[in-house]
This record gives sequence, structure tokens and C-alpha cells, in this order.
Amino acid sequence: MYNKIKNFIYPNRHSIAVFVLLNLACLVCILLVAARVAYTDSRRHTGLIWNLFLAWIPFILAFIAHAVSWKRIWLYLVIPFIALLWLLFFPNAPYMLTDLQDLARSGGVDAPLWYDVLIVVWSSWTGTLLGVISLYLMQDIIIRTFGRWTGWIFVLVISGLSSFGIYIGRFVRLNSWDILQNPAETTMEILGIVIDPSMRLAAFTVLYTFFFLFVFVLMYSFSHMLQEQTIKAQNTPE
Repeated sequence: MYNKIKNFIYPNRHSIAVFVLLNLACLVCILLVAARVAYTDSRRHTGLIWNLFLAWIPFILAFIAHAVSWKRIWLYLVIPFIALLWLLFFPNAPYMLTDLQDLARSGGVDAPLWYDVLIVVWSSWTGTLLGVISLYLMQDIIIRTFGRWTGWIFVLVISGLSSFGIYIGRFVRLNSWDILQNPAETTMEILGIVIDPSMRLAAFTVLYTFFFLFVFVLMYSFSHMLQEQTIKAQNTPE
């Protein structure tokens, strides 16, 4: 039994570490918010907990899709449905970056500013990481199925669509549930925005697309840099 557990954990130790650390980060965010509520008797920033829950949805969907993608029969039967749900909920993860603007709002002096900064930054960064990792998992499926160039085109398209989705969520106040509850009405409202876009929409979408791409490419390159260093160390004679 011990050997089976060891043989499972060691090859997957980095994946397990990422999962554990993300859960710990969410737990810390929840405790920070709970401590603020207990200390100030204010419910400010409690919405971050709900946003973190929404950010976990695309991560879990991407993890499931990646796990079943190794069997080709599931690749074409199940993954398209999971991918659709993933795309619908994915903007909820990078959306948390916009929660930083809550720091500019007058919240009184019920808690130190540095404490609010810690809560919002930690929560926003955790949500962004959940989005980056879920996109990486989905990109890996695309690369294995259709090739590397298609995988990077996928990342570019998803980054643009998610930035548009963030705009809709932040300024139009639509969320992922709306399209499930009122698909026709929500679609018409979104089409109206697309047909007659504002300068704010264009600037927001372009800037957030490039910012998220920067974060994704940086983390992607960093992870592969570590792999290259490991390979060099293994091939270097002592």
C-alpha cells in the first residue's frame, strides 16, 4: 500500500503541490476576510469568496478535461461539452484582477488599508493563477490534438474572449449564470454591445488581453525554464 501511494505521489508531486498550494491560498483568503468581518462587523470584501468559488469552476473543468483527454473516445464525445462550460466560466478567474479597483472606493477606516490591500491582492492573484493553469491544461489538449500553432492561437483567442467577458461582467453586470438562465435575452444584449462597441470596451479588451497573455507566457516560459535546467543538470557529467 505504501509503495502504491509513493509511486503515485512522486511522479505527480508538482501537480499535487500546485493543487495543495491553491487550496491553501484560498483558505488564507477566506480566513483574512473572516477576520476582517469579525473585527470590523463589516461585510466588505466578502464577495471575493464567491469570486474565488467561481474561479475554481474553470480550473476543475479543465482538470477533468485534461484527465479524460488521453483516451481518444472521450476526446470527441465528452470534452467538447466540458470545453463549452469551461469557456463560459473561464472569465470568472481573470475577472478577479478587476477587484483591485475596490481599493479605490471609500470604505471608511474600519480596517487598515494595508490589510485590505493584502486581502484583495492575494485573492486576485489566486483567481488569476487558477485561470492561467486551467488555460494551460486546455492548451495542452489542443496541442496534442491539433498541433502547437493551433494551441497558441487558442490561447490568443481565449485571452481576447475572456477580456471581453470580464468587461461584460464588470461594467454590464452580466455573469456566467445569466446566459444559462436567460440565453436569448443575454445573447441579444451581448450582440448589441458587439455591434455598437464603445471606446472603453475596445481599450479594456485590448489591454486586458495583452496583460493576461503576458502573465500566461511568462509563467509558461518560467515552468519550461525549470524543465530545461533539470534536463541540463541530468545530462551534465559529474
